[in-house]
Amino acid sequence: MTQTSENVTWLTQEAYNKLKDELEYLTGPARTEIAAKIAAAREEGDLRENGGYHAAKEEQGKQELRVRQLTQLLENAKVGEAPAADGAVAPGMVVTIAFDGDEDDTLTFLLASREYASSDIETYSPQSPLGSGVIGHKVGDDAEYELPNGKKASVRILKAEPYTS
Repeated sequence: MTQTSENVTWLTQEAYNKLKDELEYLTGPARTEIAAKIAAAREEGDLRENGGYHAAKEEQGKQELRVRQLTQLLENAKVGEAPAADGAVAPGMVVTIAFDGDEDDTLTFLLASREYASSDIETYSPQSPLGSGVIGHKVGDDAEYELPNGKKASVRILKAEPYTS
């Protein structure tokens, strides 16, 4: 999981390895694949009306942007342990909250960077209003965060457990 503090991103060893593997794939086999797609499309003729060529170039641009993002993230990463299961909300935790203390209106989410966003669980960044509002609080605590309209919202921390993938 991650915890960002200024330009440092804290990662578990597992998260670091996963991101490093993705970077190695993107800078190796994936670059070779996209270069072959571009070369094949280029051989089809007129590049101005060649949809395959333009699609491959766009894919290449997105891939290179991801390479830059991963490179920067990993250069600034500090590898550490997963958060402790002590009930305190920290990055890398799955948190369940109740809005305005209403035990029927709850949300469970992973407090982590967008690198961990998945379809399995909703992910909130530690820098998001909700994320920054709950960090450091313990199970049973009430926490406040600022809504986009400037008003404050209150939540109660019901659960905080280390994320396991």
